[in-house]
Amino acid sequence: MNYQTLTYDLTDGVALVTMNRPDSLNALTTQMRAELQHAITTGGKEARVVVLTGAGRAFCSGQDLGDRADVSDLNLERTLKDEYEPMLKAVIECPVPVIAAVNGAAAGAGANLALVCDVVIASENAYFMQAFARIGLIPDAGGTYAMPRNMGMAKAMGAALFAEKISARQADEWGLIWEAVPEDGFEAAWRGRAEFLATGPTLAFGAIKRVVRATWDNTVEAQLDLEAKEQGVCGQTRDFKEGVLAFSEKRGAKFEGR
Repeated sequence: MNYQTLTYDLTDGVALVTMNRPDSLNALTTQMRAELQHAITTGGKEARVVVLTGAGRAFCSGQDLGDRADVSDLNLERTLKDEYEPMLKAVIECPVPVIAAVNGAAAGAGANLALVCDVVIASENAYFMQAFARIGLIPDAGGTYAMPRNMGMAKAMGAALFAEKISARQADEWGLIWEAVPEDGFEAAWRGRAEFLATGPTLAFGAIKRVVRATWDNTVEAQLDLEAKEQGVCGQTRDFKEGVLAFSEKRGAKFEGR
Protein backbone atom coordinates (compact mmCIF):
# COMPACT_ATOMS: atom_id res chain seq x y z
CA MET A 1 0.00 0.00 0.00
CA ASN A 2 1.26 3.47 -0.87
CA TYR A 3 0.75 5.64 2.19
CA GLN A 4 0.02 9.34 1.83
CA THR A 5 -0.01 10.44 5.48
CA LEU A 6 2.69 8.25 6.99
CA THR A 7 5.83 6.30 6.19
CA TYR A 8 6.47 2.62 6.85
CA ASP A 9 9.89 1.02 7.15
CA LEU A 10 10.68 -2.58 8.02
CA THR A 11 14.25 -3.24 9.15
CA ASP A 12 15.58 -6.14 11.23
CA GLY A 13 12.17 -7.09 12.54
CA VAL A 14 11.22 -3.53 13.52
CA ALA A 15 8.30 -1.90 11.70
CA LEU A 16 8.68 1.87 12.05
CA VAL A 17 5.42 3.73 11.39
CA THR A 18 5.90 7.51 11.23
CA MET A 19 2.93 9.85 11.06
CA ASN A 20 4.02 12.28 8.38
CA ARG A 21 1.96 15.46 8.37
CA PRO A 22 4.44 17.71 10.18
CA ASP A 23 2.85 20.96 8.95
CA SER A 24 -0.31 20.06 10.89
CA LEU A 25 1.63 18.53 13.81
CA ASN A 26 0.55 15.13 12.49
CA ALA A 27 -3.13 15.81 13.14
CA LEU A 28 -5.39 12.84 12.50
CA THR A 29 -7.54 12.76 9.38
CA THR A 30 -9.87 10.08 8.07
CA GLN A 31 -7.15 8.96 5.66
CA MET A 32 -4.45 8.86 8.34
CA ARG A 33 -6.60 6.75 10.66
CA ALA A 34 -7.22 4.23 7.89
CA GLU A 35 -3.54 4.17 6.96
CA LEU A 36 -2.46 3.74 10.59
CA GLN A 37 -4.83 0.82 10.98
CA HIS A 38 -3.39 -0.80 7.86
CA ALA A 39 0.26 -0.11 8.72
CA ILE A 40 0.00 -1.41 12.30
CA THR A 41 -1.86 -4.51 11.14
CA THR A 42 0.80 -5.09 8.49
CA GLY A 43 3.56 -4.62 11.05
CA GLY A 44 1.93 -7.21 13.28
CA LYS A 45 2.14 -9.73 10.44
CA GLU A 46 5.67 -9.13 9.19
CA ALA A 47 7.61 -7.58 12.10
CA ARG A 48 8.48 -8.55 15.66
CA VAL A 49 7.85 -5.09 17.09
CA VAL A 50 6.05 -1.98 15.82
CA VAL A 51 7.22 1.54 16.66
CA LEU A 52 4.82 4.47 16.19
CA THR A 53 6.22 8.00 16.10
CA GLY A 54 5.71 11.39 14.46
CA ALA A 55 7.62 13.44 11.92
CA GLY A 56 8.80 16.91 12.85
CA ARG A 57 8.31 18.48 16.27
CA ALA A 58 5.12 16.70 17.31
CA PHE A 59 3.96 13.16 17.89
CA CYS A 60 0.32 13.89 17.09
CA SER A 61 -1.87 16.91 17.87
CA GLY A 62 -5.14 14.95 17.76
CA GLN A 63 -8.12 15.28 15.48
CA ASP A 64 -7.65 17.57 12.49
CA LEU A 65 -10.67 19.85 12.84
CA GLY A 66 -10.06 21.06 9.29
CA ASP A 67 -10.65 17.56 7.92
CA ARG A 68 -14.33 18.42 7.44
CA ALA A 69 -15.71 21.35 5.46
CA ASP A 70 -18.08 22.17 8.31
CA VAL A 71 -17.22 21.01 11.83
CA SER A 72 -20.89 21.34 12.80
CA ASP A 73 -21.65 18.46 10.42
CA LEU A 74 -19.09 16.17 12.11
CA ASN A 75 -20.82 13.14 13.62
CA LEU A 76 -18.40 12.42 16.45
CA GLU A 77 -20.05 9.22 17.60
CA ARG A 78 -19.90 7.74 14.10
CA THR A 79 -16.32 8.94 13.61
CA LEU A 80 -15.22 7.30 16.85
CA LYS A 81 -17.01 4.05 16.06
CA ASP A 82 -16.08 3.78 12.38
CA GLU A 83 -12.62 5.33 12.28
CA TYR A 84 -10.99 5.58 15.71
CA GLU A 85 -12.02 2.23 17.17
CA PRO A 86 -10.58 0.15 14.27
CA MET A 87 -7.30 2.09 14.51
CA LEU A 88 -7.06 1.66 18.28
CA LYS A 89 -8.01 -2.01 18.12
CA ALA A 90 -5.26 -2.57 15.57
CA VAL A 91 -2.80 -1.47 18.27
CA ILE A 92 -4.44 -3.42 21.10
CA GLU A 93 -4.84 -6.61 19.07
CA CYS A 94 -1.47 -6.41 17.34
CA PRO A 95 0.26 -9.76 18.07
CA VAL A 96 3.63 -8.05 18.62
CA PRO A 97 4.57 -5.25 21.03
CA VAL A 98 3.77 -1.70 19.93
CA ILE A 99 6.00 1.11 21.19
CA ALA A 100 4.90 4.74 21.08
CA ALA A 101 8.04 6.85 20.62
CA VAL A 102 6.61 10.23 21.61
CA ASN A 103 8.97 12.78 20.12
CA GLY A 104 6.95 15.93 20.90
CA ALA A 105 3.44 17.17 21.58
CA ALA A 106 0.83 14.45 22.08
CA ALA A 107 -2.54 16.14 22.48
CA GLY A 108 -6.15 15.04 22.44
CA ALA A 109 -6.64 11.83 20.50
CA GLY A 110 -2.93 11.95 19.71
CA ALA A 111 -2.11 11.54 23.40
CA ASN A 112 -4.55 8.68 23.71
CA LEU A 113 -3.24 6.97 20.59
CA ALA A 114 0.12 6.89 22.37
CA LEU A 115 -1.36 5.67 25.65
CA VAL A 116 -3.11 2.71 24.02
CA CYS A 117 0.29 1.39 22.89
CA ASP A 118 1.99 -1.28 24.95
CA VAL A 119 5.01 0.83 25.89
CA VAL A 120 5.35 4.62 25.78
CA ILE A 121 8.82 6.16 25.62
CA ALA A 122 8.83 9.96 25.52
CA SER A 123 11.45 12.57 24.91
CA GLU A 124 11.75 14.98 27.84
CA ASN A 125 10.70 17.81 25.51
CA ALA A 126 7.38 16.05 24.86
CA TYR A 127 4.10 16.53 26.69
CA PHE A 128 0.67 14.95 26.94
CA MET A 129 -2.53 16.96 26.98
CA GLN A 130 -6.20 16.01 27.25
CA ALA A 131 -7.31 19.11 25.36
CA PHE A 132 -10.91 18.05 24.82
CA ALA A 133 -12.60 20.18 27.50
CA ARG A 134 -11.19 23.29 25.86
CA ILE A 135 -13.60 22.76 22.97
CA GLY A 136 -16.48 21.35 25.00
CA LEU A 137 -15.74 17.65 24.61
CA ILE A 138 -14.71 14.69 26.78
CA PRO A 139 -11.51 12.67 26.39
CA ASP A 140 -12.03 9.95 23.81
CA ALA A 141 -9.93 7.50 21.76
CA GLY A 142 -9.54 5.39 24.89
CA GLY A 143 -8.30 8.18 27.15
CA THR A 144 -10.90 7.60 29.86
CA TYR A 145 -9.84 3.95 29.92
CA ALA A 146 -6.07 4.37 29.95
CA MET A 147 -5.62 7.36 32.24
CA PRO A 148 -7.31 6.12 35.45
CA ARG A 149 -5.63 2.73 35.09
CA ASN A 150 -2.19 4.18 34.48
CA MET A 151 -2.02 7.09 36.93
CA GLY A 152 -5.04 6.82 39.20
CA MET A 153 -8.43 8.50 39.36
CA ALA A 154 -7.29 11.78 40.93
CA LYS A 155 -4.67 12.58 38.30
CA ALA A 156 -6.89 11.35 35.47
CA MET A 157 -9.80 13.53 36.55
CA GLY A 158 -7.59 16.60 36.86
CA ALA A 159 -6.00 15.96 33.47
CA ALA A 160 -9.44 15.74 31.85
CA LEU A 161 -11.02 18.72 33.64
CA PHE A 162 -8.16 21.21 33.54
CA ALA A 163 -6.83 20.20 30.10
CA GLU A 164 -3.31 21.19 31.15
CA LYS A 165 -0.05 19.97 29.69
CA ILE A 166 1.54 17.02 31.45
CA SER A 167 5.26 17.05 30.86
CA ALA A 168 6.99 13.82 29.87
CA ARG A 169 8.80 13.86 33.20
CA GLN A 170 5.51 14.23 35.09
CA ALA A 171 3.95 11.47 33.00
CA ASP A 172 6.87 9.22 33.91
CA GLU A 173 6.66 10.04 37.63
CA TRP A 174 2.88 9.53 37.69
CA GLY A 175 3.04 6.14 35.96
CA LEU A 176 1.28 7.31 32.81
CA ILE A 177 4.13 6.13 30.57
CA TRP A 178 7.07 3.73 30.75
CA GLU A 179 9.88 6.29 30.67
CA ALA A 180 10.95 9.81 29.75
CA VAL A 181 14.47 10.16 28.38
CA PRO A 182 16.67 13.15 27.53
CA GLU A 183 16.02 14.60 24.10
CA ASP A 184 19.56 13.96 22.88
CA GLY A 185 19.30 10.27 23.74
CA PHE A 186 15.68 9.78 22.72
CA GLU A 187 16.15 7.95 19.42
CA ALA A 188 18.86 5.71 20.83
CA ALA A 189 16.56 4.85 23.74
CA TRP A 190 13.54 3.79 21.72
CA ARG A 191 15.65 2.03 19.10
CA GLY A 192 17.40 0.08 21.84
CA ARG A 193 14.08 -0.99 23.33
CA ALA A 194 12.74 -1.93 19.89
CA GLU A 195 15.82 -3.98 19.07
CA PHE A 196 15.52 -5.81 22.39
CA LEU A 197 11.91 -6.75 21.66
CA ALA A 198 12.68 -7.64 18.03
CA THR A 199 15.13 -10.32 19.17
CA GLY A 200 12.97 -11.63 21.99
CA PRO A 201 10.34 -14.40 22.27
CA THR A 202 7.64 -12.86 20.09
CA LEU A 203 4.99 -15.46 20.88
CA ALA A 204 5.49 -14.93 24.61
CA PHE A 205 5.31 -11.17 24.14
CA GLY A 206 1.96 -11.59 22.41
CA ALA A 207 0.72 -13.70 25.31
CA ILE A 208 1.95 -11.09 27.78
CA LYS A 209 -0.10 -8.44 25.95
CA ARG A 210 -3.24 -10.56 26.09
CA VAL A 211 -2.90 -11.57 29.74
CA VAL A 212 -1.97 -8.15 31.13
CA ARG A 213 -4.70 -6.37 29.17
CA ALA A 214 -7.30 -8.92 30.31
CA THR A 215 -6.72 -8.30 34.01
CA TRP A 216 -9.07 -5.31 34.17
CA ASP A 217 -12.05 -7.41 33.10
CA ASN A 218 -11.28 -10.66 34.94
CA THR A 219 -11.82 -11.96 38.43
CA VAL A 220 -8.69 -13.32 40.09
CA GLU A 221 -9.91 -16.85 39.33
CA ALA A 222 -10.43 -16.06 35.66
CA GLN A 223 -7.05 -14.38 35.49
CA LEU A 224 -5.33 -17.39 37.03
CA ASP A 225 -7.06 -19.64 34.50
CA LEU A 226 -5.94 -17.41 31.64
CA GLU A 227 -2.35 -17.38 32.93
CA ALA A 228 -2.33 -21.17 33.09
CA LYS A 229 -3.75 -21.48 29.58
CA GLU A 230 -1.32 -19.04 28.00
CA GLN A 231 1.63 -20.44 29.95
CA GLY A 232 0.73 -23.92 28.72
CA VAL A 233 0.97 -22.70 25.15
CA CYS A 234 4.25 -20.85 25.75
CA GLY A 235 5.71 -23.95 27.38
CA GLN A 236 5.30 -25.88 24.13
CA THR A 237 7.20 -23.38 21.98
CA ARG A 238 10.72 -23.71 20.62
CA ASP A 239 11.48 -20.34 22.21
CA PHE A 240 10.88 -21.78 25.67
CA LYS A 241 13.12 -24.76 24.97
CA GLU A 242 15.80 -22.44 23.62
CA GLY A 243 15.50 -20.13 26.62
CA VAL A 244 15.99 -22.98 29.09
CA LEU A 245 18.89 -24.41 27.08
CA ALA A 246 20.58 -21.02 26.81
CA PHE A 247 20.19 -20.51 30.57
CA SER A 248 21.78 -23.85 31.34
CA GLU A 249 24.60 -23.20 28.87
CA LYS A 250 25.12 -19.68 30.24
CA ARG A 251 24.69 -17.95 26.89
CA GLY A 252 22.27 -15.54 25.26
CA ALA A 253 19.11 -17.09 23.87
CA LYS A 254 18.42 -16.98 20.14
CA PHE A 255 14.68 -16.80 19.85
CA GLU A 256 12.97 -17.63 16.57
CA GLY A 257 10.03 -15.45 17.46
CA ARG A 258 7.39 -17.02 15.24
